[in-house]
Amino acid sequence: MIINQTNLQAVYRGFRVLFLEALAATQPKWPQIATLIPSSTSQEEYRWLGRLPRMREWVGERVVQNLSNAGFTIKNRDWEATIEVDRNDIEDDTLGLYSSLIQAMGQAAATHPDELVFGLLAAGFTNPCYDGQYFFDTDHKDGDGPVQSNRGDKVLTAQSYADARAQMMSLLDERGNPMQIMPDLLIVPPQLEKAGLEILQADRLANGATNIYRNSAQLLVSPYLASSPTAWYLVDTSKPIKPLIFQRRRDPQFVAKDRPDDDTVFMRKKFIYGTDSRDNAGYGLWQLAFGSTGTVA
Repeated sequence: MIINQTNLQAVYRGFRVLFLEALAATQPKWPQIATLIPSSTSQEEYRWLGRLPRMREWVGERVVQNLSNAGFTIKNRDWEATIEVDRNDIEDDTLGLYSSLIQAMGQAAATHPDELVFGLLAAGFTNPCYDGQYFFDTDHKDGDGPVQSNRGDKVLTAQSYADARAQMMSLLDERGNPMQIMPDLLIVPPQLEKAGLEILQADRLANGATNIYRNSAQLLVSPYLASSPTAWYLVDTSKPIKPLIFQRRRDPQFVAKDRPDDDTVFMRKKFIYGTDSRDNAGYGLWQLAFGSTGTVA
C-alpha cells in the first residue's frame, strides 16, 4: 500500500468502523445498578440525594420538599486507550492483528463504566456517600428519620440472603414511612456464583427444605468483584434512581494521529490510533443496596 493521505484515510475509516461495531456489540452490566447522568461541566453536584418526593394529603398549602443539604459532587475524569501501528505494516498491508486490537479497544471502551461502577460497589465498605457515612454502613440517618443499616458481614447463605432482603424492605424514609424497597438483583464475585445459583435457582436447599427464595431475584456475576471473594451485594433495580451513578461528560470517540508528516511517523515511523472519553462514577442512594463483607460464618 502506498503511504499517502488517501490510503491512510481509508485505513482510519476501516479502523473506526471496527471500533464502533465492537463498541455497539458489547453489552455492559453497569446500567442495571447505576443511573446514567449526562454531564455538561467539569463536575456535577447531587444535592437531591436523600430526599425523594412522596405523596401526602393536600391539606392547606403545598409542602415544598427542599433539596437535601448533604451535597455530593462527582468530578469528571479523562480516560484513554492508545495503540501504535508501524508504517511498514501499513505499507505491507498486514493490518489483521491491528484490526483485532481495534476491536478490543472498542470492547474496552464499552466496559470501562463497568470497571468504575463495580469497583465502587466493592469499595462501598470504606468509601463515603452523600450522608458522610460509608456507602455500606450500620448508622445511616436522613433528616429526622431513624438510624438504619445497609451493611452485613455474614457469608452468603439462604438465611443471610433472607435477612438482607428483610432488612432492605424494612427501611424507612426521613418521615418514618416505608420506602417500598424490593431487592431484585443479587450481585456476587465469580467465587460465589455457585452459592448464588443455589439460593436463586435450586428447587431445594442443601438441607432438603423447599427453597422459598427461588427466582426471588436475578443473579449477576461480575469479574470486577473477584478481588473481594467473600463479599456479596443485594440491590433494588426497580426504581428510576439506582444505587450508583455513572456520569458521562463525553462518549468514547475514535481518534488518530495518522498524517504522513506527523512527528511520530517522522521520528519513529509509527501511526497512532486511540480512543478517549470523559466521565466518572459515584454513589447514589445507599437505601437501594445492601452489602455484606461475607467474613462471618
